Amino acid sequence: MHSAVVTHSPEIMGGTPVFAGTRVPVQTFLECLAGGDSLNDFLIAYPSVKREQLVAFLMEIEHQLTAKAG
Repeated sequence: MHSAVVTHSPEIMGGTPVFAGTRVPVQTFLECLAGGDSLNDFLIAYPSVKREQLVAFLMEIEHQLTAKAG
């Protein structure tokens, strides 16, 4: 996914997908969710990421999953 929400560039974190405008890897968010953290927990731990980015990311994942199922 390369969008206004998630970006990747060889110059930022070696190309790891990160939330746009941050150095916070998307994988970190997914690991936090898997570990039982809430969105609020993540936002407190990573204040450079905006709630709108997380919601947009989750909506895009939902869209991709439903598109593949249909």
